[in-house]
Amino acid sequence: MEEHMFIDQTKLIKQVRNYAEKISLTNAKTTAMFKNAIIDTISNTVEVQDDRVFIATGDIPAMWLRDSTFQVLPYLSISEDIPDLKGLIHGVINQQLDYVNHDPYANAFNKTASGAHFNPDYSNVRISDLVWERKFEIDSLCAPLLLAVRLYEDTGYAQHFTDYFWQTVDLIVDTFIKEQHHEHSEYFFERDVGPASDTLSNAGRGTRIGYTGMVWSGFRPSDDACKYGYFVPGNMMIVTVIEHLLKIMKEQRIDDAALSTKMNRLANEVRSGIERYGVVELSDGVRMFAYEVDGLGNYNLMDDANVPSLLAIPFIGYTDERDAVYVNTRKFILSSNNPYYYQGTILSGIGSPHTPQNYVWPIALAMEGLTTSDLNLITAKLNVISQTDANTNQCHEGIDVNNPDKYTREWFSWANMTFCQLAFHYLKVKGELV
Repeated sequence: MEEHMFIDQTKLIKQVRNYAEKISLTNAKTTAMFKNAIIDTISNTVEVQDDRVFIATGDIPAMWLRDSTFQVLPYLSISEDIPDLKGLIHGVINQQLDYVNHDPYANAFNKTASGAHFNPDYSNVRISDLVWERKFEIDSLCAPLLLAVRLYEDTGYAQHFTDYFWQTVDLIVDTFIKEQHHEHSEYFFERDVGPASDTLSNAGRGTRIGYTGMVWSGFRPSDDACKYGYFVPGNMMIVTVIEHLLKIMKEQRIDDAALSTKMNRLANEVRSGIERYGVVELSDGVRMFAYEVDGLGNYNLMDDANVPSLLAIPFIGYTDERDAVYVNTRKFILSSNNPYYYQGTILSGIGSPHTPQNYVWPIALAMEGLTTSDLNLITAKLNVISQTDANTNQCHEGIDVNNPDKYTREWFSWANMTFCQLAFHYLKVKGELV
């Protein structure tokens, strides 16, 4: 794909709609919801701007680095049938790279330098007119890299691996290296309005930490402040994308010894930190992954619906579903041991401190299915998501476990597309999707 490429969005919408019409899932309701969701994102959140593609998160006009990756990732499953989708995803990556280069500490951006912000009442944080919000989340920097890796590995498409791409990788790696020693970083975040989870303690620096080799993160994928500074699933995502990019550098003959040396060292240090500090042994001798640690002996045993999460470890690619520590972790977080696992008369699953108690997220329900090859479980998760949409034909953010008519966010594109990802996984496990 050359610079200033032309992406025909109208043509793509028609092609995706025609493809979706051929799909049959577990029942009529699930099939109808899939057909709506797979078109919804490309029709209502995508804006093509020459060779850049802006993806609105849904009911919020900004583009999140993380959300935008998961909003288009499922399209890779049908990109061999609809090759133009590869160009669309390349355009998303181009836009993400521009945003990262503008500010590697920001998580969400405006379409233009409009000066719009999530909340204009900041106490000490200066942000540019292009930035919607400047919460440092390590998964946000990983997200464009994950999308780039999957585009290549799933389809063989490599035109996005330009000099600009590798220069951005260099910037991301340098940012991660700096935040391995957050005590020397200039970054801080304070907000003088909203809940406590919307700002960092200790004058915006976050809680005290010790060196682990992992990378510090101010915020979780939920955009809530980390309790402890080392967010383990995000660090797993760092290891995964860096190791895959190192392999791609060899295959594509990218000769940059300085960058590859930095990447190797970072991946090894983060992996060692996860294994040393991120694995906790419980009183019964069972070993599991912690959600967050501080390197000083404190750890947080929980999981949140937002991805990356502990539940999503195999989906991210750090381990597979049979890994013993992951199996133990999965058992813990899908039980009442996890303070954000809720059970009711209609739903059971993982929610988030970002939404009310007893609200389960369809993203987490879908991720239960995406991290198993058990067709019965996959089928059950597809069905329960489609049956609890309150007749809106949309996936919501969180749903009351006892009353599906109570939910947060009428329209949530990331959730819609994770449902579609699960649908493609279902077809693949059944042998109906190559």
